[in-house]
Parts: sequence; structure tokens; C-alpha cells
Amino acid sequence: MAKRNSGNPNTPERVTGDAPSQLERHQDPGLPPHRPRLADKDPKAANRAEKQVSILFIVSIIGTLVFFIGYFGVDISNDVEALRLQNMLLGLGTAFAMLGIGTGIVHWAKTLMPDHEVVESRKPITKEADRADAERIVGDILDESGIKRRPLIRNTLLGAMVLAPLPAIAIFRDLGPLPGDKLSHTMWDEGVRLTLDPSGTPIRAADVTIGSAVHVIPEGLKEAEHKLEEKAKAVVLLMRLNPEDLDPSEGREDWGYEGIVAYSKICTHVGCPVALYEQQTHHLLCPCHQSTFDLTQECKVIFGPAVRPLPQLPITVNSEGYLVAQSDFHEPVGPSYWERG
Repeated sequence: MAKRNSGNPNTPERVTGDAPSQLERHQDPGLPPHRPRLADKDPKAANRAEKQVSILFIVSIIGTLVFFIGYFGVDISNDVEALRLQNMLLGLGTAFAMLGIGTGIVHWAKTLMPDHEVVESRKPITKEADRADAERIVGDILDESGIKRRPLIRNTLLGAMVLAPLPAIAIFRDLGPLPGDKLSHTMWDEGVRLTLDPSGTPIRAADVTIGSAVHVIPEGLKEAEHKLEEKAKAVVLLMRLNPEDLDPSEGREDWGYEGIVAYSKICTHVGCPVALYEQQTHHLLCPCHQSTFDLTQECKVIFGPAVRPLPQLPITVNSEGYLVAQSDFHEPVGPSYWERG
């Protein structure tokens, strides 16, 4: 009969019985029997799988070509529909380029590459044998993959791998204008009237009420050669406060008109459009990363990742009572960068 514990947790007693004194040893069951796939038994099935893999690689090549057709072949200068078409071609091309090469490699591995389970003991590699062992390992990999025996897969894979990275290079090239002159100048200039976005209607100072926020573009933007690019730099927010609420710094006392001020709509963090205005607090908010700018302090950053105030557009009124720019921005608009002075 087995002995029972006395109930004291500090005693080393444990249940004993008729169990063997030595642990039974479990024999190694070994590897499960290999179950051949259809392609292992039927040459026709193997040829069919090879063609399927090659077709997937060709799909990847076609996807890359579609990307470049959209990137280089669609003119988006002044056409929103063309921009939508380009975005669709870029998205579909990238998707099929990545999907084709990824699915093709997976299908190749599952249907044609050897799937035998092996156990290989790790052996120390001496320095003298490093090169020979490395060559042997690479040779074994090439032999097992079957790439030497299947030129159709090899050639389509090489084509897909050569073309697949090219869209990424094109996208990196088009991340935005290089720092410098392109961001330092916009369509704003002395005497250019402020107009409503998107109608292009000129704005009279008397029509801007206290507490309002208006999206503004420069007059003549619709006729610009590169309308979208110019709008991305020149769009501003126009607001009217009580003049007593504003605290302009020295030299900026006349950059507004009777409490009407204009600031770049492009956030200085990563370039998102600042479009939220809190009338009671006079705060401008960027919806992307919650950068907050205080309008009463020349759009100073009071919260969020932005590190630079929104650039202010100096404005005044002309003889007809329309709001006009005094000049261009006095600093580059948009995100900060390392070469900014």
C-alpha cells in the first residue's frame, strides 16, 4: 500500500507505490514515412506545376510593367481622373508584382522542391574546409531546388526578381521635391488675390466674419501648368479674430488686416493638411498626428510632433476691398528638413 503525506507541506514525504524505480526510456520513433506528392509520381503533374510557377512569375513581370505604364505613361498635370487612373495602375501593378513572385516561390517549394525530412548532425567546420563546405552547401541547395533542371522556372524567376525592385526605386524618387528652391517659392506674390478653394472666387475682407476659417488658393491656380503641385504648396487657411487676440512679433504687425490672418495649410511635421480650427481656443489641429498650433501666437506649436510654426502669408487689401498677398511666404512651406536654414 502506498504511503500518504502527513499533510505538513514542509515534510519531504511523497506518494510512493509500485512504480518502477527507473524512468522508462522512450524509443526514438524516427521520421514519419514520406508521402509522395502527385508531382513526385507523375511527370505530367510535375510539368504542369512547373508551368504554373512560371505563369505566376510572368504575372509578377506584367505587374511591374503595369506599374511603369501608370508611373510614366499617365499625365496627371491637370486631370483628377488621370490621377485616379494612375493610382489604380500603381496599386494593381505593385500588388500583382509582389503577389506573383511570392505565390510562385511558395507554389514551387510546395510542389517541386524536395520535401523529405532529414536529420543532419552538426559538425564543426575547420577553417581549411570552410570554402569547400560552403560550395558544397550551395551546390546541394541548387540541386535540391531543381533550378538547374528547370530553365523555364529559372528564367522567369530571374526576370521577376530583376523587375520587382524597380517600382520601389521609382517611388523613392518621387517622394517629393528636393529641399531648396522648389519649396521656397509658391504662386503667391505681391498683389495676387486670395480666392476660395475650389471655386476660385476672390474674397473681400468685409465678407470674412470673426471666427470663420476659409480654405484659400491663389488666383490663377486653375490655369497653372502644374496645378496639383502648385496647390500642394500654396494652399492656405484664412481666419479672422478680434485684433486684440493677436500678438504679432516685431516686423509682422502689418502681415494681417483687421484681425484677418493667413497661414500655410501644410503641416510642418510630415505635410498633412491642417484643416481643423477650434474657434474658442484659436487652435489649428493637424488630423494626422495631432500637432496643434496656436493662432494667437503666430501658429506656434503647442502640442504634437511638429517642431516649427506654420509659415504665415503676409496679406492686405487692394483698392477694391479684395484680400491680396503682400509677397510670397518668407520661409519654405511644408515639413522641416535637414538643409533648412
